[in-house]
Amino acid sequence: MQQNRAHWVDFLDHVESWIPSTTERVYAIMDNLSSHRTTDVLLLVLVHPRWEMVFQPKYAAYLNLIEPWWKILRSLALAGRRLESWEQIADAIHCSTVYWNAHRHPFVWGKRRRHRPRRSPGIALLPRGA
Repeated sequence: MQQNRAHWVDFLDHVESWIPSTTERVYAIMDNLSSHRTTDVLLLVLVHPRWEMVFQPKYAAYLNLIEPWWKILRSLALAGRRLESWEQIADAIHCSTVYWNAHRHPFVWGKRRRHRPRRSPGIALLPRGA
């Protein structure tokens, strides 16, 4: 846990150095991972007052668009493969990202299909029991 916290704060510190000083406000939109809510992160926000942490609502993972990207990346780069070195992993991720960018399409933001209500009977759909 301590290591995750330190890595996260170190990453945010690096991001701070990449953002031009002319940028007045920085919004970090995050999920509710415990390492995102530590005292160290609060101290970073106090040191860098232009930062604002925005947390997605709990139990709303479908709002976090990184989740579908991880699913796509796993299926394109990692599924069914045995990668034996960091170079192979990096190459697989790079090739998958190039492929995805060449065949990209927008994500549909919202709940999954299985959460949609059933269609009501109409011309193309026979009522049950018919």
